[in-house]
Amino acid sequence: MLDSLKGRVCVVTGASRGIGRGIALQLCEAGATVYITGRKQDTLQAAAQEAQSRGGRCVPVVCDSTQEDEVRSLFERVNREQDGRLDILVNNAYAGVQTIISHLKKPFWECPASLWDDINNVGLRGHYLCSVYGARLMVPAGRGLIVVISSIGGLQYIFNVAYGVGKAACDRLASDCAQELRRHGIAYVSLWPGFVKTELLIEHMNKEEDTLAHKLKEQFPSAESPELSGKCVVALATDPDILQLSGRVLPSCDLARKYGFKDVDGRPVSDYLSLRSVLSEAPRLSWLASYMPSFLRVPKWIMTLYSSKF
Repeated sequence: MLDSLKGRVCVVTGASRGIGRGIALQLCEAGATVYITGRKQDTLQAAAQEAQSRGGRCVPVVCDSTQEDEVRSLFERVNREQDGRLDILVNNAYAGVQTIISHLKKPFWECPASLWDDINNVGLRGHYLCSVYGARLMVPAGRGLIVVISSIGGLQYIFNVAYGVGKAACDRLASDCAQELRRHGIAYVSLWPGFVKTELLIEHMNKEEDTLAHKLKEQFPSAESPELSGKCVVALATDPDILQLSGRVLPSCDLARKYGFKDVDGRPVSDYLSLRSVLSEAPRLSWLASYMPSFLRVPKWIMTLYSSKF
């Protein structure tokens, strides 16, 4: 995929660390010009230097996704410096991880009401703001790809109420924006990474001895690298039939199967939608997991019924 995105202009929000950083690394390795955002100049600069060492060009921009004037300024800069060109936007910025960890296993009424804003101000409202300003550059060109980073939490309960509602809304954001962008040649998809070895989760796992840390250690061997999501984005951006996927939720394990890639260390991508994996997470059915062949997967129609409101 070397230089497969040469000449393309990208924006990746929340790319100082974690999944956003991994995506920026892969986009630069593919030869793209990548603007990365975050709230701290030092960590942004470090991420930009690492990404640029892979190839392409990486431009760090301090930007708080909760502030519309800063988001507007970001896209005005891209417009000015790239002659109006924007090919790929990845809405990844998220500020809720520490809040989630701090309030694990507490029901929503025992948590501060501000937990909603901590989780969804950046991780949902910010995605919408960036989508608005990003689309204003893409529509005149009649091309583009927007990716929002979501999770299986949009389908089933994980962590807390605010998290699940926010992720379900991200999936709906992709679906509804795709409806209006399709006739302009722009694709909008929701990407579901699996369990990812982000720096923050590794730090928590190493310094804490609680239920979450224990579970993280159990899942760590099969976890995805942050760069796997970047491989997904590169594959989508180079797919000539990307509009056929627009509006859909795309699990990383499905994309690895579809495009035939492995993680950056050569490991096969763990299929978290396999029947074995799903059963292992169900308290009353986990004993069945060991009896399930690894190739059996949960049918998509079952997932559709499971998430139906009616």
